[in-house]
Amino acid sequence: MSDSIVGKWGKNLAVRVPMDVARTIGLAEGEAVEVEAQDGDIVIRRRAAHARARQDAEKAAAEIIAESPRQSLGGLSIRELLEEGRRG
Repeated sequence: MSDSIVGKWGKNLAVRVPMDVARTIGLAEGEAVEVEAQDGDIVIRRRAAHARARQDAEKAAAEIIAESPRQSLGGLSIRELLEEGRRG
């Protein structure tokens, strides 16, 4: 973990990313990032990394959905368990 200080850059505030952190993740000057507030913290996310993570999650979900009809638990399929859960 590295420490940074918030400074002023024009009318905005700025945080410098320490070079060791930038090198570790391969962050380059001029690269676009997303900045958001989340539960009182600042989250800085690389746009490309966020898109890759979403694609990976969607691929994993599709594999789970495709495989679910062949899986069972106690003779019930996952679909039957889901439907039973919806009924209460």
